Amino acid sequence: MTRRRISSGSSFEELAGYSRAIADGPWVFVSGCTGFDYASGEIDADAVAQTRQTFRNVEWALAEAGASMDDVVRIRVYLASRDDFERIAPVIGEHCHAARPANTTVIAPLVDPRMKIEIEVTAYRPPAA
Repeated sequence: MTRRRISSGSSFEELAGYSRAIADGPWVFVSGCTGFDYASGEIDADAVAQTRQTFRNVEWALAEAGASMDDVVRIRVYLASRDDFERIAPVIGEHCHAARPANTTVIAPLVDPRMKIEIEVTAYRPPAA
């Protein structure tokens, strides 16, 4: 396998010169995704709604690389406010329950004040037998 760059067409990718995901051999590295709907450019004000959209963005990137949430071995969650953790944790659990990846959650200001959550993942696609 060769290295493949995956783009969602997000203006952030163009501005900062990065890829939404990189597929390199059996590994997939998904950049931090937020609750923006990349097709419409809109973001919901609710943290739970943003979390659900964030996972749609992550799942899209993984699928483009031939992977899924079941292949995720590491997830990093960045929250703008610790007050949102109890509300968004069950949504994370819905998406990570099968893979049970290593998880780090950090409270940090995000680039855009509308953003309440950002998630990055690393996935491993086992070579075909």
